[in-house]
Amino acid sequence: MNAVNPIGFAATLASRAREGRPVTFGLAGTGQMGTDIVVQAALMPGLRLGAICEIRAEQAIDALLLSGRERGDIAEAQSAQAVEAALHSGKVAVTGDYKSLCAAGGIDVIIDATGNPNVGTMIALEAMRHGKHVVMLNVEADITIGRFLQEEARRAGVVYTGAAGDEPAATLELISFAQSIGLDIVAAGKGKNNPLKFDATPDQYEAEARARNMATRMLVEFVDGSKTMIEMVAIANATGLAPDVPGMHGPAATRDELAQVLCTREDGGILSKPGIVDYSIGKGVAPGVFCVVKPRHPRVLERLVDLKVGPGPCFTLFRPYHLTSLEVPLSAIRAVLHRQADMQPLPHPVAECAAVAKRDLKPGDVLGKIGEYDYRGFAMTWQEARESNAMPLGLAEGARVLKPIRAGERLGHDNCAPDESLLITQIRRRLDQADARFLAA
Repeated sequence: MNAVNPIGFAATLASRAREGRPVTFGLAGTGQMGTDIVVQAALMPGLRLGAICEIRAEQAIDALLLSGRERGDIAEAQSAQAVEAALHSGKVAVTGDYKSLCAAGGIDVIIDATGNPNVGTMIALEAMRHGKHVVMLNVEADITIGRFLQEEARRAGVVYTGAAGDEPAATLELISFAQSIGLDIVAAGKGKNNPLKFDATPDQYEAEARARNMATRMLVEFVDGSKTMIEMVAIANATGLAPDVPGMHGPAATRDELAQVLCTREDGGILSKPGIVDYSIGKGVAPGVFCVVKPRHPRVLERLVDLKVGPGPCFTLFRPYHLTSLEVPLSAIRAVLHRQADMQPLPHPVAECAAVAKRDLKPGDVLGKIGEYDYRGFAMTWQEARESNAMPLGLAEGARVLKPIRAGERLGHDNCAPDESLLITQIRRRLDQADARFLAA
């Protein structure tokens, strides 16, 4: 038993637990991240997992058993009424129907951990329709139509937020801190967690994925750089920071070198201007996130040097960890208790994650999922993506190739046709049309 008295946010949760008023959340998806959330939630007072939506029911049940639940604590349910009945009886409901999850009374907030852009879109909109807050761990959906989802949440009077613990939200914490004490933001980003191999494919990583208890496709999404590009675009679209060059620099700057590399050329670095999002493959940066800052006054510079933050003129604020799914429940709690978002997209786009071919593609090919064999992510400014007719990464799955595309070439609306049956494709098309009208005005 931990004898340390709970303080701050923990004290608030402990109080709600004593009063029998936990924040109740629903979870979509029990892959690696979702399973972590199930286990983590069981360890947090003042928080209750009410229901899980998972098409593989046994996978959700296994996650609940792993968290310490008994089989008798779990009820399979195929309607909103059945989910509610399970909640009232003190059980956790498992359903294969996301509409039942979102419609059920007694659930305050939905966490989407599916990782599928189109599925995440449908879940988010359904949750909002029923007055539930949304925590979007599905960054792939957020970078594609996040500003639309944010506006829909505003209309519904609920909170739409990115997830704490993921690198984008962790980076925003540093940016917010730096801004609050009057430091200028030069650059921000993350360390690349896995060795970078742009042409990585699942058959090369099956054994490692099994050893790490994760889906092979998801591991490859990290290795081939797609996830890094996605996350940096999410930061850009939430802050206004932008990629300095297409694909970003991605220098091999160590933790101690960040502030002398990811700074402007005027200050001895590689950036053309301040206000950049980027990543590093240098030693000691991963799994952390960083914010390179520059003080506005010589006295502040003197103090930062004196406090051993660095030699200047730029300095690195660094968080050496991000706890991914272990922190995600905090976003759900803040959304419910304080109507606070940890990360929200701006109303206008800043960056785009385009798709680049991993292999030669021929007309008629139907593209697979992110992290498979066909394409990877590539970050660029929104304006550059628009001018080059680039296809957003979130629309690539299920797209049909119209013209030959060589490995390394960008997928675009001129050589690929996205799947028009998908809701996310339809929403993104409306966003693009509205942007065209705005630019023409």
